[in-house]
Amino acid sequence: MSTNVDIKELLESGAHFGHKTSRWHPKMAPYIHSKRNGIHIIDLNQTVQSLDQATSFLSNVAASGKQILFVGTKRQAQDIVKEAALAVKQPYVSERWLGGMITNWNTIGDRVKYLKDLETRMANGELANRYNKLEIQRFQEEIDELNRLYGGVKELNGRPGALFIVDVITESNAVKEANRLHIPTVAIVDSNADPTLITYPIPANDDAIKTINLITSYIQQAVAEGIARRDQKVKVNDNQGKD
Repeated sequence: MSTNVDIKELLESGAHFGHKTSRWHPKMAPYIHSKRNGIHIIDLNQTVQSLDQATSFLSNVAASGKQILFVGTKRQAQDIVKEAALAVKQPYVSERWLGGMITNWNTIGDRVKYLKDLETRMANGELANRYNKLEIQRFQEEIDELNRLYGGVKELNGRPGALFIVDVITESNAVKEANRLHIPTVAIVDSNADPTLITYPIPANDDAIKTINLITSYIQQAVAEGIARRDQKVKVNDNQGKD
């Protein structure tokens, strides 16, 4: 699977703008093209190559039937990450990364189960039949808060096949948990971050909304392509089974 990224799109989105040279991470040196007005300029040719590798990998993960957890809790990334994940029916974390989100899934899973149970009891009228209006309101407020924290992972089936992360510094806990479990990571890595912590680093500006949106759109396309391959394979196998 190839992303067919137009380097002009990356340029127009501001993907090449890194941080001030005083804030750089030395391990990003291979991805730096030059310096301009005290700011590091990221080599977009390497961004394109990295995107090709990352999207090919994620497409294969999706084709294998494994889930990809989208992570982006910073203000610029929240809506973009959530919408992309929902579009391809993948789990996401866009509000807050809770400690143990994947390393202590049993505990997180219990909260998700409790949330689903409350929603079911609310929907089928059980709560309305047993409690007064004020109590029902409190249950609804609890459901809303639980959905804010756990809504994106309600359909996460245990350990994901990979994580896609926007901003590895903001999401350092997600990176640590993934590495601890040896779960592959794909992430946008700016000039101030350590790319060696990521399996498939994508060197780019992780602050610009246009850049986040553009790169996430390629990730979404790759996952959709992988899911389509998986579904086609299932369809072929089903047809062969009927013969």
